[in-house]
Amino acid sequence: MTASDKWTDLLDSFLLQDIDKYTTFSMLPRDISQQIFNELVFSQCLTDVSLQAFQDCALQDIYLGEYPGVNDSWMDVISSQGVSLLSVDLSGSEITNSGLIHLKDCANLQALNFNYCDQISDHGLKHISGLSNLTTLSFRRNNAITAQGMSAFSSLVNLVKLDLERCPGIHGGLIHLKGLTKLESLNINMCHCITDADLKPLSGLTNLKGLEISRSKVTDDGVAYLKGLHKLALLNMEGCPVTAACLESLSDLRSLLSLNLNRSMLSDDGCENFARQENLRVLNLGYNDLTDSCLVHLKGLTNLESLNLDSCRICDEGLANLTGLRHLKCLELSDTEIGSNGLRHLSGLANLESINLSFTAVTDSGLRKLSALSSLKSLNLDARQITDAGLAALTSKCILVDVAFPLSDNAYKAFKCMICKRAFLFGVDALIIFS
Repeated sequence: MTASDKWTDLLDSFLLQDIDKYTTFSMLPRDISQQIFNELVFSQCLTDVSLQAFQDCALQDIYLGEYPGVNDSWMDVISSQGVSLLSVDLSGSEITNSGLIHLKDCANLQALNFNYCDQISDHGLKHISGLSNLTTLSFRRNNAITAQGMSAFSSLVNLVKLDLERCPGIHGGLIHLKGLTKLESLNINMCHCITDADLKPLSGLTNLKGLEISRSKVTDDGVAYLKGLHKLALLNMEGCPVTAACLESLSDLRSLLSLNLNRSMLSDDGCENFARQENLRVLNLGYNDLTDSCLVHLKGLTNLESLNLDSCRICDEGLANLTGLRHLKCLELSDTEIGSNGLRHLSGLANLESINLSFTAVTDSGLRKLSALSSLKSLNLDARQITDAGLAALTSKCILVDVAFPLSDNAYKAFKCMICKRAFLFGVDALIIFS
């Protein structure tokens, strides 16, 4: 028996017995004590009593997100890991400002996650300002953090990822990120307080690759501050009051791969600037006042893999502009003016895996135009015009079909049988959802 096997047996012995009778695991190799800790957390067996056995165990990772009963009294043991401690997740805990004091000596910490910890405020942030090795920091949904408290972030010069989603009091605080030139990802989604002026300090963060500002007050003027962020690959502006004019500010961002403009204020005016985003893979334009005129400017985006046109005023002939998007895998056309005739323009998109045609005028004849799409796995047909016979026309190629309307009992049995036979031939699992 190898030494590793012996330690594994010892671990099993620990976990099979009353863990609370062990006073310390500090004599064990770090990887073993880490394994014991992780297993206790996973099995929900870690208590404030058994936690004491991990004092000074040099653990590297402590993941206690949403774990019951975690509060400031746990912080003494957590911080006792000292310079060995690299990452801590205490999301959803009862940790307060006082608890954060314990982390000041954990100088090698690289990742801290305090999502949904509503008892942490500006005062607590001061206690982590000296953790200059931090690369990842998250304080999602915190009502107590303000612009003043964010001054603690200015010394975190190695920060790569910062998540402040749903923090309503941070207006004016992004100025403290101005010197964080290594920052690559910033999430301030659902921060309704964020305005155009808040984006100005970001203009110099040229390493930013991901920026999420959905549901903020940012307008076209604020987007202009992003012109120089040439590494930006993901930009989420869903629900922002921006128009198509903002696309001019983004036209030179050749690294942009994912752009979310759902539920903004887009119209056809200015959509010609989409044509300059040849590298886009994901484009979300749902719930905007867009027509077929906009789609003319998308036909050159041949790298697109996902396109969302949900609830736009798109008609059959507009789909003719999508025929060259050969890499398209996901297409959302729900609640548009698409009918059966328009689907002929999709018949050559061999890589399509998912199409949403709910709340459209598509009938059985339209489904027959999709029967050649051999990659199709998911099809949402929440439309009362579809019959059992029309759906059966798809079974020669489709393996996974998501059907959002009822079939007759006989049609259900026949359809399920055909799908399972096709799945067996293709060597894959069949999943059929009828709702």
